[in-house]
Amino acid sequence: MTKEETLAAMENVKHNHERLMFDIGNLVKGRGLQEPVPLSKHQCSFGEWLYGSKNHVKEILGEQFYDNIETIHSEWHVNYFKIHKIFFNEKKKGFFSSLMGTDKATDMELDKAKLYYSELEQTTKSLLAALATSQRRVHAMNENRFH
Repeated sequence: MTKEETLAAMENVKHNHERLMFDIGNLVKGRGLQEPVPLSKHQCSFGEWLYGSKNHVKEILGEQFYDNIETIHSEWHVNYFKIHKIFFNEKKKGFFSSLMGTDKATDMELDKAKLYYSELEQTTKSLLAALATSQRRVHAMNENRFH
């Protein structure tokens, strides 16, 4: 990837992640979820960018920056799983209703989901801050570091 392609990809994963958080926020507010959020850190758009072999993210950012983003991204998925369990637990019946998050969660489950979402927001802030730092780093790099 060229420098410009790398920066565009970074901006794209930022926007995708922000949209994902908006969707999860709607789920927690009882509005349902349009698309299921991948549980695997490798299957979300952020993970596809971070772990994609053609992107050379680790090589471009360096091990310290890459490891920091990877750690926060992994933590995000651990935190999201707590919300996922509330709304998409196997005890909830029906594929369609599970997909849309329409099975009613109890008041206690909703309170937990709101707490978990608050934690997820904090992790997201850390993730996006690390991404912004990495973007500034890439901006400062010479074009010859890119493939």
